[in-house]
Amino acid sequence: MAAAAVTRRIPGVLSFVRSLVPVAYNSSCSIRSFTGLSMFHVNPGQISTISARKPLFVNVSCGPAVSILNSVTPLLPSILHQQKRTLIKFSLRKGKRKTVKAVVDRFLRLHSGLWLRRRAGYKKRLWKKSARRKKRLREQVFCNKTQCKLLDKMTTSFWKRRNWYANDPFQKYHDRTNLKL
Repeated sequence: MAAAAVTRRIPGVLSFVRSLVPVAYNSSCSIRSFTGLSMFHVNPGQISTISARKPLFVNVSCGPAVSILNSVTPLLPSILHQQKRTLIKFSLRKGKRKTVKAVVDRFLRLHSGLWLRRRAGYKKRLWKKSARRKKRLREQVFCNKTQCKLLDKMTTSFWKRRNWYANDPFQKYHDRTNLKL
């Protein structure tokens, strides 16, 4: 029953395949029917007129691969471009580990090993947020243990050393007392 339904749809599939093959492409295509294991060559214009002998699956291959994605890619670069904040473990010049600069820009490391961050969305759409919500978003919060370990892996020892600043607002938070990590 299912095989009969598939064989009825084959001419429709072949006409869809024909629409994918460019008209200017003049070389022949090869079609392989997996039931009869026979292979025959046709021109792109003949694909819609072929009716195979009840094949369960048809494989069509035509010369160089023509992809719709290749023609759309220049129009939509943001869809295919993935962000990368990868850690460089061995630099090209000296073979040293590199710091991920996005971590240094967005987070503050205390000498105790804890990391501070701003709440998400503290700069976005402030016109529609209440004063109480804007105050809460301006606060800085601690990262959890898993995030701290990850951020430590993404930075080098230079960023983990102790810094002494004049009038440091975080001075009392650098050293932890009575807290277990």
